[in-house]
Amino acid sequence: MSLKKILIIRFSSIGDIVLTTPVIRCLKKQHKYCIHYLTKSKYIELLKFNPYIDKFYSINSNINEIINDLKKEKYDYVIDLHNNIRSFVLKKKLNIISDTVYKESFEKWLYINTGINLIKNKHVVNRYFKTFKKININDDGKGIDYFIDPSINAIPHLSGIKFNQTQYIIWILGGTYSNKRLSKKNVLNICKNIDFPIIFLGGEEEVSVGDYVVKSHSAANNRYNLCGKLTFDQSAWLIKKSKLVLSNDTGFMHVSAAFQKKIISFWGCTKPILGMSPYISDEKSIMFIGNPNKRPCSKLGDKCLYSKDGCVNDIDVEYASNIIMKQLFD
Repeated sequence: MSLKKILIIRFSSIGDIVLTTPVIRCLKKQHKYCIHYLTKSKYIELLKFNPYIDKFYSINSNINEIINDLKKEKYDYVIDLHNNIRSFVLKKKLNIISDTVYKESFEKWLYINTGINLIKNKHVVNRYFKTFKKININDDGKGIDYFIDPSINAIPHLSGIKFNQTQYIIWILGGTYSNKRLSKKNVLNICKNIDFPIIFLGGEEEVSVGDYVVKSHSAANNRYNLCGKLTFDQSAWLIKKSKLVLSNDTGFMHVSAAFQKKIISFWGCTKPILGMSPYISDEKSIMFIGNPNKRPCSKLGDKCLYSKDGCVNDIDVEYASNIIMKQLFD
């Protein structure tokens, strides 16, 4: 099949979009296609400086915002890496050859609800690569990409931070649901055992957690809450320069993997087997899993089956603190 122009669809969210980057790179380098990418407007920044993407389209909420423009592009092939009603309708309206990612949704449901594990593709990146039925594309093994705005060479919010600005920990406090996040009490308890500067990152929802830890900790002059203050690229810039990254199961954990950072992640109601573990070598990734012998409580982490505070908060924080300190100086 002779193909020249391809549209990739992935509307959301941060982690899922960043995890499409190995596919984008391999498509461009192995086949030299013209690659367009469709996502939601608020996520354009994640890919804006990716050199393997030739053009972006975005929507706020409705595909009718851009359907006429997409029809004019006369694509040869559409790769749907989202697979929802919106992307289905879009493909129907474009009426061209397409392939759609298989999310293994039934297999995940079966495992979560019965414990029967038929999940074949252990990572979502593998599922993305298997989507291509019309093209021979191979994973080059080079991991995830994240390209930061080259104009960013400093963060204004760092002006009052007094430490070697490559010798700090990034702690990503985010997580879509509370059951995916360490409690503020456990974050504080771990911080009390870490003698190293920490910068907290997250959205507006995490501001109160960061403030709580900073105000409650006697070494507050060594803890900095930047939640809700930075753009995606500013956060990525800080991650890239950090010594170590701590993270819940959330999108910027995957951005950290793009920079091959050493990542310590905290898991509970979601489990790595569902396919969203850091896409990085094992020696650079340590995963603490609450109730590790239990199956996942839910696909998204929106409910917990085993703990009133969420499985993630059953992690032994003292043991985690010891491992974090060890990793800092390995």
